[in-house]
Amino acid sequence: MKFGTKAIHAGVEPDPSTGAIMTPIYQTSTYVQASPGDHKGYEYSRTQNPTRDALQKNIAALENARHGLCFASGLASIDAIIKLFKPGDEIIAANDLYGGTYRLFTKIFSKYGLKFHFINMENVQDIEKYINGNTKLLWIETPTNPMMNIIDIRGASDIAKKHGLLLGVDNTFATPYLQTPLDLGADIVMHSVTKYLAGHSDVVMGALALNDDQLAADLAFIQNSSGATPGPQDSFLTLRGIKTLHLRMQRHTENGQAIAGYLQDHPKVDKLYWPGLSSHPNHAIAKEQMKDFGGMISFTLKGNDKEEAFRVMESFRYFSLAESLGGVESLVNHPATMTHASIPYEERQKIGLLDSLIRLSVGIEDVEDLIEDLKQAIN
Repeated sequence: MKFGTKAIHAGVEPDPSTGAIMTPIYQTSTYVQASPGDHKGYEYSRTQNPTRDALQKNIAALENARHGLCFASGLASIDAIIKLFKPGDEIIAANDLYGGTYRLFTKIFSKYGLKFHFINMENVQDIEKYINGNTKLLWIETPTNPMMNIIDIRGASDIAKKHGLLLGVDNTFATPYLQTPLDLGADIVMHSVTKYLAGHSDVVMGALALNDDQLAADLAFIQNSSGATPGPQDSFLTLRGIKTLHLRMQRHTENGQAIAGYLQDHPKVDKLYWPGLSSHPNHAIAKEQMKDFGGMISFTLKGNDKEEAFRVMESFRYFSLAESLGGVESLVNHPATMTHASIPYEERQKIGLLDSLIRLSVGIEDVEDLIEDLKQAIN
């Protein structure tokens, strides 16, 4: 089954009682049992819900995975992964990653005896010098948020397997339409479903996809025990959104390429970050492990003036200034004060996340209007 067919059909069956083609919203907290323990596979909706089950199967199919698990947010899904470990364990993460992930690692889990190393992974061979007997997990995003760095998933997988580590990949920016990390050797794939998978800025959700049966059982235990599960309404909306994922991602990518081309030649643009550029340091790796390069773009203006960046962001007509990304509408974001404000200034500076950096989530509008909007806002 090819991707577009999976997006529409995987995990989804007509309702057996009515023939409804859309998965029903099973808006229930509990299920009637014929006798104690004698039920139809469902006892309590924190543990299992038919609408959520359909979505989990659908996401697993898109990632070529055996198992899918959905959570109340992307951070809740990462939280479940880190709960696999115990005090004294160490995790190596990329030094450019979503600010909420950094905050979860440093402000929550570090208090419980877990140690985190944040390193540059653009050359994956550099990872090995940080591995010791306590290391348990490599955690990467690719493309990274917001610097659009590319990390070699297969190379990271080879290192993880050599040392008996788990490899987790945040695949939010690429989606399974552009990249399937499990096929490249990852153990766990994570999504902020809020973004491209749901795709309409009306859902907050996270998901994990994986192949190992025992690991899936352990994470399902945490999912149920910790209780950060999404409701059936959000599951229904996400199933509906995923049905057009392949069409939306095609348009996001086409628009992203056109806008990157426009910004690349703009006299007021200083640095442009998009993995589809031949000048990108790891463009060759991106080309090898991704189907295309997506609609996320970051850039700075010449002079690197924060106030000028603010003026540009306040001047857009079609790009809305807001948190998040991946919706059908175009968004503009100021990482230093919004999505990455929880990362200390000094750490942001080390990776090039300047106060003047602007991040675009290119939507699916007519690209001529988006380029005209960029033109008038920058000029």
